[in-house]
Amino acid sequence: MVAAEQTTEARSWVDRYFEISERGSTIGREVRGGLVTFVTMAYIVILNPIILSGSADVAGDKLPFASVSAVTALTAGVMTILFGIVSRMPFGFAAGLGINAFLAFSVVGQVTWPEAMALVIINGVLIVLLAATGLRRMIFDAVPVQLKLAITVGIGLFIAFIGFVNAGFVTATGAASPPVGLGVGGSVGTVPTVIFVFTLVLTGILVARKVKGGLLIGLVSGTVVAVIVEAIWHLGSAQENKGGWGLTVPALSGAPFSVPDLSLFGAVSFDFGKVSMVTVVMLVFTLLFTNFFDAMGTMTGLSREAGLADEKGNFPRLKSALVVEGVGAIAGGFTSSSSNTVFIESGAGIGEGARTGFANIVTGGVFLLAMFFTPLTQIVPTEVAAAALVIVGALMMAQIAHIDLTDFRVLLPVFLTAAVMPLTYSIANGIGAGFVSWVLVHAFSGRAKQVHWLLWIVAAGFVVFFARGPIEALLGA
Repeated sequence: MVAAEQTTEARSWVDRYFEISERGSTIGREVRGGLVTFVTMAYIVILNPIILSGSADVAGDKLPFASVSAVTALTAGVMTILFGIVSRMPFGFAAGLGINAFLAFSVVGQVTWPEAMALVIINGVLIVLLAATGLRRMIFDAVPVQLKLAITVGIGLFIAFIGFVNAGFVTATGAASPPVGLGVGGSVGTVPTVIFVFTLVLTGILVARKVKGGLLIGLVSGTVVAVIVEAIWHLGSAQENKGGWGLTVPALSGAPFSVPDLSLFGAVSFDFGKVSMVTVVMLVFTLLFTNFFDAMGTMTGLSREAGLADEKGNFPRLKSALVVEGVGAIAGGFTSSSSNTVFIESGAGIGEGARTGFANIVTGGVFLLAMFFTPLTQIVPTEVAAAALVIVGALMMAQIAHIDLTDFRVLLPVFLTAAVMPLTYSIANGIGAGFVSWVLVHAFSGRAKQVHWLLWIVAAGFVVFFARGPIEALLGA
C-alpha cells in the first residue's frame, strides 16, 4: 500500500512539473512518443560519424568513427534531457545535419577539426547571448504568422523529401534534367525501397484508423520484416550491393554491447593563426545564421504540430528553449559531435502523442543507452525510419490550411519558404528566401510600413548569408 502511494505521489509530481494532464497527454503517450522520436532520430548515431569521419582536415587528420558515434549519442542524450527539463517541450536534440555537413565539406578545408569545433562553440556562445538578451525572441516575434506557418509547411515537405531520399524512393538521375527521379530508372527497383513502401502504407493505415502507437507499431513491424528479408536474401549494404540497404543493414553482427570511446571529449583549439580573421568571421557568421534560423523554424513547426503554439507561433518558455538550444551548440563543439540542435524528426514523437518534456527524458535516456549498444541502433534500417518521416511530413503539411493565400504579397513568400527548403536541402535557405521576399514584395507594393524593422535587418543579414561566397572572396582579395 505504501509503495502504491509513493508511486502515485511520484507520478503526480511528474505530471505537475511537465504539465502532462494539462496538455491532454498521459505518461504512456509520452513514453511512446519519446521512443518513436528516438527511433526516427537513431540514424544520427551512424550518419553523423559517416559525415564527420569521412573528411580530412587541412592537417590531413580524420575523426575516428567509433568516437564520433559515442559522443554523438552522449551529447544528444544529455541535451535532449536538459531541454525537456528546462523547456518541458517534446523536442529531441542531436547533431544538426546541415551544420555537420558544412563543417565536413567546407570548414575543415581551411582549419583543423579541433579549430572547427572551436568555431561551433563560438557560434553557440553568440546564440546564447542573443537568446539571453531577448534579441532572439524579438526577432522571433517580428516574424509574421504567415511565415511561421509557411515554415511549418516547408519543414513538412523537407522531412518528407529526406524520407524519400533516404529510402531510395527518390534518387539523383545524374542528368541535368530531370535532376531527380523515381527509384532506379524510373521504378521502385530495390527490396529496401519496397520495405519502405510497405512500412509507409502500413503506418499510414494505422494512423488513419487512429490506432494508438500507430507510428511505433509501423516502425517495429517494418524493422521485423526488414530483418527477416535480410536473413533470407543477405542484401548487405548499398556500398557492397546496388540493391542493398542504405545506411544501416538490419542484422546484428558481433556483440550488441560496446564500451563508448569518448576520446574526442574536449578536443578543441582556439588557435586560428593559420587563417585570416576575415575567414574566421565569415565561417562563424555562416554557422550562426544556419544554426539560428534552422532551430527557430524547427521549433516553430514542432510547437504548432503539437498544438502548443499560440496564434503568433509562440510557445511556453520560449526564451529558455532558445537559450538551451544555444547551449546545444556549445556542447556539440566541446564533444566534437558538431552543433546539437532541435531535430525535426521529433515530429514523429509528437505525432505519436508526445506533448511534454517527459518524452525527452525517455528519448534522451535511450540515447545514453545507445552509447553502449550502438550495434543495436543499427538494426532499424534507414528505409523503415524514412516511412515515419514521410507520414510526419504529411501531417505538418496540413498547416497550410490556416494561411490565407488570396493576397499575392503573402502567397509568394509562403511558396518560396516551403519550396526552397526541400529543393536546397536547407531549412535556413527556405526561411531566408521567405524573409527576403516578404520584405521586398511588401516594400515595393505599398506596404513597407507593415514590415517590422527587425525583419528588415534579418532580411539584410540573409542577403549577406546568400552572398557569403563572393563577399568572402572579395574581402580576402
